[in-house]
Amino acid sequence: MKFAPFCLLAMPALLVSAQAAAQNPENLPVGEEGTVFEGDWISVGAGVMYGPSYDGSDDYVLTPAPIVQGNIQGVGISPRPAGFALDFIPDSGDGIGVSLGTSVRLRSNRATDIEDPVVESLGELDRALEVGPTAGISVPKVLHDYDSLSVGLDVRWDVLGAHDGMVVAPSVTYFTPLSRGAAVALTLDAEYGDGDFMDYYYTLTPDQALATGLTAYDADAGFTRTGLTMIGGIDLNGDLTDGGLSLVFLGGYSRMLGDAKASPFTAERGSADQWMGALGLGYTF
Repeated sequence: MKFAPFCLLAMPALLVSAQAAAQNPENLPVGEEGTVFEGDWISVGAGVMYGPSYDGSDDYVLTPAPIVQGNIQGVGISPRPAGFALDFIPDSGDGIGVSLGTSVRLRSNRATDIEDPVVESLGELDRALEVGPTAGISVPKVLHDYDSLSVGLDVRWDVLGAHDGMVVAPSVTYFTPLSRGAAVALTLDAEYGDGDFMDYYYTLTPDQALATGLTAYDADAGFTRTGLTMIGGIDLNGDLTDGGLSLVFLGGYSRMLGDAKASPFTAERGSADQWMGALGLGYTF
């Protein structure tokens, strides 16, 4: 998925679905003096997210997360959950915006912080490094002069040999400022995994079933989840367009789907209902 100036300050897990909104930070009411987002700029921040211990878990943990986003020499840098994306097509700021580049994500699902003792007994999985193309389209002035509607798509393959599969992540984001100093984005997103991906994270072998008392399960390719997330940002000096310090907050819900939902890791030891919340601070200059 790829990602409105306030989103610059959110941690990667917050922004997995808000990717396209950040591609057009000019979509804010500004004065004649312009904005910090004209030319080169960079935003750094950190926050804390409260979310499931693993995908499908009903145990929740706190996770710290840093973030870097910006635009350097015409190359856009957007956050991903535990990763980033590069956009090599500069936008003019007027009319429909197009993005095309590369996305990178380090996936740590069941590689750390496993709270469920039965799932933990099966051992930690390896981290996957997913790399692939990303593309998106952003349409400004949907309902008024300062909002936008964005559609994005990431396709990534694991290059570390963990799940050795492919992930497809589409998203749709509506972004609107509420005032000169506050803005929100509402994102609908989903994730699809191929057979190798699903087998690695959601299959339970007969030996594993015998050792844990869970049901043996063979997972096939399909959508793993879909969700709705709202991200809000408040600039602490009342002006999102001049950079500086901002507060970012998030609330989201997702639902496990298909074989990811039916897998014993979710159906017997977790929950198909996944909630998350987050709070962060960042600085843009």
